[in-house]
Amino acid sequence: MSEASRQAKREAWLMEQARLIILKELAQDVGGSATSDWLEKVLRDEFGVPRDRPWVHAQLAYLAEMGAVSVTDAGSVKVAVLLRAGRRHVNREIAIEGVQRPSDPVA
Repeated sequence: MSEASRQAKREAWLMEQARLIILKELAQDVGGSATSDWLEKVLRDEFGVPRDRPWVHAQLAYLAEMGAVSVTDAGSVKVAVLLRAGRRHVNREIAIEGVQRPSDPVA
């Protein structure tokens, strides 16, 4: 496997993982919402995903395309709100393409 191919696979895996992290973070919030700057901080500080805000915005756009979140512009940040499909993915009721599946619950 070439270095470029390895990098592309790693980036795809990282995006799928980050999208799940975003959905889980939204699901933990009482209102089911968060700003992109907060999500950027969570990804970087808690999960070691050092990506910039435009990258986070791209992940939110993907999740919105898939019907998992709604996204609203608020100045230089975006506000994401968890939708039913996103919550169902986190709860393992459905699978959203391009989003890592949550782990099986530990018994």
